Amino acid sequence: MLKVNIDSFKYQATPNKVILEDISFSINKGEHLVLLGESGCGKSTLLHLIYGLESLKNSEISWSGKTLLGPSFSLIPGEPFMKLVSQQFDLMPFISVAENIASHLNRRDKESDNKRVDELLNVVDLSDFKATKAKHLSGGQKQRVAIAKALAKAPEVLLLDEPFSNIDNFLKNKLRRNLFAYLKEKNITCITATHDSEEALSFADTVLVLKDGKKECFGNPTEIYNSLSNKYVAGFFGDVSEIEGTFFKNTTSKTEVLLPHQLKISEEKTAIEVEIINTEFKGSYYLIISKFNKKVIYFQHFKSLKTGIKVYLKKV
Repeated sequence: MLKVNIDSFKYQATPNKVILEDISFSINKGEHLVLLGESGCGKSTLLHLIYGLESLKNSEISWSGKTLLGPSFSLIPGEPFMKLVSQQFDLMPFISVAENIASHLNRRDKESDNKRVDELLNVVDLSDFKATKAKHLSGGQKQRVAIAKALAKAPEVLLLDEPFSNIDNFLKNKLRRNLFAYLKEKNITCITATHDSEEALSFADTVLVLKDGKKECFGNPTEIYNSLSNKYVAGFFGDVSEIEGTFFKNTTSKTEVLLPHQLKISEEKTAIEVEIINTEFKGSYYLIISKFNKKVIYFQHFKSLKTGIKVYLKKV
């Protein structure tokens, strides 16, 4: 089990600015935790602290009951049983993809090493680029090589910082499925920092939402999605409507935080009458942008609606 208890963390260069505060969680071996939050909320810093690149005071990080002491107690910063894939790829540009991945292997058994490299090339879908020099790869391809390289020696914990940020959308889903299935198969604990809610919903066992360096919410994806507590958290999952007042039946909340699929047109008159502002085609549905009490309200509909007309809405 990985346990993280951080009272507070500040960089030495900015001692008056708290980067992380009151962060506490634990995950079991083989589980996948997603750190979800906007840029600058502390996701990367948290990964660096777990990996052991920064020193902690009045806080503790442990793995399997052993306290991780950080860079002050290590000749080479970074825990040996962990691998961190950061947003700067640690690749050697003038050697091949296969040689980059194999650089973390002991190279005593060439046949075994070649099989290992081929296995990881398949995981990141780069088998056709085995002999290509790293300098000739695109940013997304380099990112995938960096992931394969980190997996070469089968770490117990893999830390990924925005691991699919440079990868085309049509490849992203396939790669995520391959990678996270592989990690589950090998029982490798994974922590992914991202702002991509789809990644959190589809592949995480647990989600930690960070805001301004603090824990906003923590739980499994279903729990978080079905109990969106505020506009910040809801905003990761779609366009957010905030409706103030008790307009809906069976609710006592003063403010409703709703995603577009949670509202639909009512054939009967309701307390929510909106004026259509615009319509956006989303493929399988239309996103309707409307106005109510000077606030923007979003809802889904099966067809486009004309600007200026008024309709009544109800909660799904």
